[in-house]
Amino acid sequence: MRLFLTSLLVLFTFTVVAQKKVLDHKDYKNWNAIKSQKISSDGNTIMYLLEKGEKDSHLKIKNNKAQFIFEHERAENPIFANNAKQVLFTVKPWKDSIKELKRKKVKKDKLPKDTLAIYTFKSKELLKISNVKSYKIPKKEDGFVAYLLEDIKAVKKEKDTSKKEEKSKKTKKAKKVGKDNGYHLVLRDLTTTKQDTFKFVTNYTFAKEGKQLAFITTGVDSTVNAGVYVLNLENKQLTHIFKANKKTKYYQLNFSDSGKNLGFVADLDTTKVQVRPNELYHWSQGDTNAKKMLDAANAPKGYRVSSDGGIYFSKDESKMYFGLATPPIVKDTTLLDEEIVNVEVWTYNEPRLYTVQEMQVKNDTRKSYTTTIHLATNKLVQLSSTAYPNVRIGDEGNAEFALVNNPEPYLLESQWTGNSAKDYAIVNTNTGAVTKIFDKMSGRISLSPKAKYAYGYNSVDSTWFAFNLVTKKMTNLTKGKVFYDELNDAPVSPRPYGSAGWTEDDASILLYDRYDIWEFNPENGSSKKLTNGRAAKTSYRYIKLDREERFLDKKNKWLLYTFNETTKNSGYFEFNPKNNKGKQLLFDAYDFSEPIKAKDSDKVLFTKQTFEVYPNIIYSDLSFKKQTKISNANPQQSEYNWGTAELVNWTSLDGDALTGMLIKPENFDPSKKYPMIVNFYEKSSDGLFRHKAPSPGRSTISYSFYASRGYLIFNPDVNYKIGAPGESAYNCVIPGIESLIEKGFVDKDNIGVQGHSWGGYQIAHLVTKTNIFKAAESGAPVVNMVSAYGGIRWWTGLSRQFQYEHTQSRLGGTPWEYPERYLKNSPIFNLDKINTPLLIMHNDADGHVPWYQGIEFFVSLRRLGKPSWMLNYNEEPHWPLKMQNRIDFNIRMQQFFDHYLKGAPMPVWMKKGVPAIEKGINQGYELLPDSK
Repeated sequence: MRLFLTSLLVLFTFTVVAQKKVLDHKDYKNWNAIKSQKISSDGNTIMYLLEKGEKDSHLKIKNNKAQFIFEHERAENPIFANNAKQVLFTVKPWKDSIKELKRKKVKKDKLPKDTLAIYTFKSKELLKISNVKSYKIPKKEDGFVAYLLEDIKAVKKEKDTSKKEEKSKKTKKAKKVGKDNGYHLVLRDLTTTKQDTFKFVTNYTFAKEGKQLAFITTGVDSTVNAGVYVLNLENKQLTHIFKANKKTKYYQLNFSDSGKNLGFVADLDTTKVQVRPNELYHWSQGDTNAKKMLDAANAPKGYRVSSDGGIYFSKDESKMYFGLATPPIVKDTTLLDEEIVNVEVWTYNEPRLYTVQEMQVKNDTRKSYTTTIHLATNKLVQLSSTAYPNVRIGDEGNAEFALVNNPEPYLLESQWTGNSAKDYAIVNTNTGAVTKIFDKMSGRISLSPKAKYAYGYNSVDSTWFAFNLVTKKMTNLTKGKVFYDELNDAPVSPRPYGSAGWTEDDASILLYDRYDIWEFNPENGSSKKLTNGRAAKTSYRYIKLDREERFLDKKNKWLLYTFNETTKNSGYFEFNPKNNKGKQLLFDAYDFSEPIKAKDSDKVLFTKQTFEVYPNIIYSDLSFKKQTKISNANPQQSEYNWGTAELVNWTSLDGDALTGMLIKPENFDPSKKYPMIVNFYEKSSDGLFRHKAPSPGRSTISYSFYASRGYLIFNPDVNYKIGAPGESAYNCVIPGIESLIEKGFVDKDNIGVQGHSWGGYQIAHLVTKTNIFKAAESGAPVVNMVSAYGGIRWWTGLSRQFQYEHTQSRLGGTPWEYPERYLKNSPIFNLDKINTPLLIMHNDADGHVPWYQGIEFFVSLRRLGKPSWMLNYNEEPHWPLKMQNRIDFNIRMQQFFDHYLKGAPMPVWMKKGVPAIEKGINQGYELLPDSK
């Protein structure tokens, strides 16, 4: 009897396992992704969005016991309001319904508009307001909401007015609502539900902390006077602070944090002159009218008030910051198109390459130079200028000094160095005096929170430093110490590990080495180590729980993130800066997220994930002892074959100990032989515990998808030698594959390889050196480093030279310095040695790698008669972004690998292609049964 029951149990278990489904492309739409996690200030309410299949989002609101409070479909941008008494969110039209309306040729302005939804927890009431163009709430005094309506009928509905004699008038007014005339602004008190409507508003803003609302109206209706208004939200006093004509244009409307000061730029000129006579205005609480502070007549010589420079105030509200601009280049508007010379003039010694200038024309046109006005004296001090165009303002605008820089002298050489060197100076915000402090400083330089120091990392000598702005004392903090990337394998100065920040009053700065946190005195460079991670190869990093935190408070305990280099385990560590001691709170075989803390309590949200475990939301406090799982995003995963992830180790041909990830199918049997796909870039093993949800990836295989279908996936880390990137890849990847073959479960005759961009290049190189791969997909590859060296990265306009001389391509010099390196590492010169069928994907709008590299690759393989196919997704960039193209790419890649590695029939597109006349009509997915 016992034997019978045991046999029955085994049979039942086998049946359950056998019933599990295999992932297919149609399953992508069933997978959910968690977005917009938020926790209320008291820590008792949690909300998040669940996006299904990259389409519509579903709002979920739960209490701290994971019990549902409220949910709503098609929701986006949820925010807590009115001290978490309410939730505001946008209700979007169904994406599929919009698609169907577009199919019916419905015009854009006739498509359904967004709806603002307000849910009140106490009453459980849901208010929906249709046709909302935008809405805002104050950042801190959040008892109000203001929103613009695209349809006046919605105002009528909200007011519930039904006087027939007013209907025709309101209909006429509704026709005037729009981009030029403005929209109707509704202000709603979230507590009392009372509301006011202001007509034909083009812009509006709340004060961050004070109860003030400012808005601009065009006054196109005779009942509304045009101009700028300020509404006191406490006493409801409405002040018309600036009166102007209906055609006046306004820019940069902004309050100080308290709402006691307001600034804006106005253009009162109704003509079409190219040089706009902008004027700067300031209003102070208690004033009846805004005061003109600056116009063209009294602006600094060679400058004018900018409409693009942001207006903001110092925290102490003594200074108003705004932008000045140089005069625009005036066009001759009388010329006809056939009279305009249309030529690009590229000059060898101009700072920016012409292609970079083209990409930055808009920014150049809108360039402004930060200036301040001292409100007590009306004194103007220009901080940035054409001599030093970039500025950092310190201590929330209160600082005596500002840090300015100029990269222009070094822009030309950055074309090949990739280094962003700058000259730095400090400007006295009271006097305007400029003092130069650094020449050709490489690396990012910042101001300490109280702006007592300029500090940063000098990449030339790999040293952190602090510069006292008052005494002008320079202190090298890490000279002779290793606070930079110990594993740097590129011909470029190593990057720093970073900084945790400063302590109160700029007393000390905390810097990272590879594993630990160190505290440095910025005046004398003395230091002490706060953690002890090096021996165990565990790194410690500070977690900033308060997004508005300006310094690390040594009176409170700190939460640190820990990560072990060897096991890839991670967790949280509590550190007490009072005694420099701490304890590990959580440490396990997961990838833990950075917690989200409630503003007024110690409650947090966090996630933990592995290849098998989706990063669902977990609720806890800062002890992490009691944990409550809040979400269950993808319960359907249990219905599918999945897989596992583990670390594997081997030795490279150069003698380096290496690590990689191996993904195994569910119910892996070491006595069986499995087909394997190798996928790699540089180093990925630190991501061992990252979850891989099935999705139509834009450039790489879906690990869970292929594991579900019985594939092994191997992702090896690569160490690089300068001048030999291709050989480095071979020396690391091939021994890793061979070490797995020796284990007996890899089908050595059915191994594929796939990668994109830098990975695509390495694959193109590998298949010229080995026949170990039966099939290869190479996405956006560089196959000719000589021609690519002279190419352009079209998304930025940058020359590609720096990439080969100093960064990822790692050749360490120019083609005329090291011609052999360029030839040896260019697969194009060895394509006749390829015996591996190749699928290439390279898109014609690629802004990273010139797509002619893919063409060079394909036409050469075609010339040689090598089995090869090339996919070009028209007008797509470095990777296909449109969903239909991503799914297509994944279908074709799966069919390609299934044919070569599993013996599946060849699809029509591989056998016969897809003729241009059939593009977009017939995809050729059909399998030909006699083509194995």
